[in-house]
Amino acid sequence: MPDMLPCPPPDPHPRAPRFKLPPGAWDTHGHIFGPESRYAYSPRRGYTPPDALLDAYGALHRTLGVSRGVLTQPSVYGVDNTAMLDAMARSGGRLMGVASVDKEVSEAELTRLHDAGVRGLRINLADKGGNPFASFADVQTMGERIEDMGWHMEFLIHVHEFPDLRKTFSSLPVHSVFGHMGYVPAPEGLDPLREFMDLLKEGRTWVKLTGAYRITGLERTPYTDVDPIARALIEAAPERIIWGTDWPHPACKIPIPNDGDLLDQLFDWAPDESVRERILVENPLKLLGIER
Repeated sequence: MPDMLPCPPPDPHPRAPRFKLPPGAWDTHGHIFGPESRYAYSPRRGYTPPDALLDAYGALHRTLGVSRGVLTQPSVYGVDNTAMLDAMARSGGRLMGVASVDKEVSEAELTRLHDAGVRGLRINLADKGGNPFASFADVQTMGERIEDMGWHMEFLIHVHEFPDLRKTFSSLPVHSVFGHMGYVPAPEGLDPLREFMDLLKEGRTWVKLTGAYRITGLERTPYTDVDPIARALIEAAPERIIWGTDWPHPACKIPIPNDGDLLDQLFDWAPDESVRERILVENPLKLLGIER
């Protein structure tokens, strides 16, 4: 498939961050890929990742000081959640999930996903093959189906390009989570984020501090042009900000960063220890409906 993005593997030697994570810290956005011989990729995918397996993900968490994680269904698997669910089962309850489904999904399948540890649905409008719904009306209907389950919907969109952003997402019956800080290129500054910031302040929207390398205009860490965006989001709604590695950094268009360097930037964005504990521990528990 000639239109596929190159997808190098993650840095095999992650280093520990320069600050110690609080006990119970969460990585709320990671992916497991492969082995490809066992878990077939969707023909609609936009990239083909190298294998990124559970043991390596666990080793990364031990190096960083992360206690638990959330696997997010990648677009390369479409609505086949098997690889993610198998990894969750093998983790012994340490990992939860955000799955992808289409509008034909049965109630029995939703229950099965819930029992396996899934607590959200992902709708990826930014990557090829990531959106299983024909219209936002279908998304709205799915939101009504999962409302009583306590799930959220996670969106990967470029928020500055989405028409009627605030009106559309305010109408959803469940909370919305947005990946990669809204996916606005950092060189464009804060102005394209104004409507998104208004939506965030309404109280039913969450943001993941993930994928800084996806929005930076720089080649290598530290991605200082992302700092104003991350700080503004934290200031707007510190109680609805969460963090994640986005490991293994699929389809990264610049040199693959070291995960320790990525985590170090959280210290720059949230120098207050109590704010970091909220982002890393308290907020994920609240979003996932887990008693501390």
